[in-house]
Amino acid sequence: MVAKPNFKEIPVREAVGMVLPHDMTQILPGTFKGRLFKKGHVITEADIEPLLSIGKEHIYVLEMPPGHLHENDASERIARAVAGQGVILTEPYEGKVTLKADYTGLAKVDEAAVHAINELDAIALATMTTNQVVAAGRPVAAARIIPLIIEEAQIDRLEALAKTFDQPIVHVVPFPSRKAGVVTTGKEVYSGRIEDKFGPVIRGKLEALGSTVVEQRIVPDDKEVIEQEIRRFLEQGVDLVLVTGGMSVDPDDRTPGAIAEVATEVVRYGTPMLPGSMLMVAYAGDVPILGLPGAVMHEPLTSFDVFLPRLLIGERITEQEITRLGYGGLRNC
Repeated sequence: MVAKPNFKEIPVREAVGMVLPHDMTQILPGTFKGRLFKKGHVITEADIEPLLSIGKEHIYVLEMPPGHLHENDASERIARAVAGQGVILTEPYEGKVTLKADYTGLAKVDEAAVHAINELDAIALATMTTNQVVAAGRPVAAARIIPLIIEEAQIDRLEALAKTFDQPIVHVVPFPSRKAGVVTTGKEVYSGRIEDKFGPVIRGKLEALGSTVVEQRIVPDDKEVIEQEIRRFLEQGVDLVLVTGGMSVDPDDRTPGAIAEVATEVVRYGTPMLPGSMLMVAYAGDVPILGLPGAVMHEPLTSFDVFLPRLLIGERITEQEITRLGYGGLRNC
């Protein structure tokens, strides 16, 4: 499947009019690394000195065997085979095609498909892990082959394999604009003894993903009052309710009980991820109700941040997904 390219070696000073079979890279330590000449470039007299400056005393003219593809053509076909919604492809660069997000959204990558493709000889498909927020223009994946040329039949096999998976192997889901209601509990905040720290943090996290907090209600540690405010937000038709404060096992903390009373399903109270172990995930019908751990106030990444993007695109969180946070879930400790 991996053929050895047939090259004809030409002294660079005799190469005027010849076509480069691959990109030529220039490296200036600490300053620049990039393409000096692109594959397919026709060499001119003016190119001789730049080629010599990167150590090219000779160049090769590629004689392509029948039934083979150049690395640039192969990488473009790999990229097209795996790319789905919200992904744009760069032109080949040094044999690699990069798949970038067309807009800010949640990257979805089929892990099993990526492993299967990389088991094919001479194929390299590198991706980010699934369910990560990716900004517009940022790389999601990159595709290339290991050798300079490859049998076209191998790329045919890859394309057929890609079609056996249910959805695009790499795609980006846009974030719709959601509305959240926030209930903040705690006598010390309600009385004004201390300043609420949750509200600004939650607003920032939601706004960064295109959503908004419609209102924040501050209430004492009273289970019935907490229930009342959660129900009020549900009646208003918010897309999710976030409840802050009172999530520990202290006798004065009434939030978990209030959420459980209103919810039609409690998925789980507590996660194995640190920080953020005191997260509670519940639903009232299809509307998520989350009890947020105190770490949300001061840690940039908690269990809440793991699930928030998925909730915003309408995915439902399962208990198994919560319990699996423990593997790799020790953060910033």
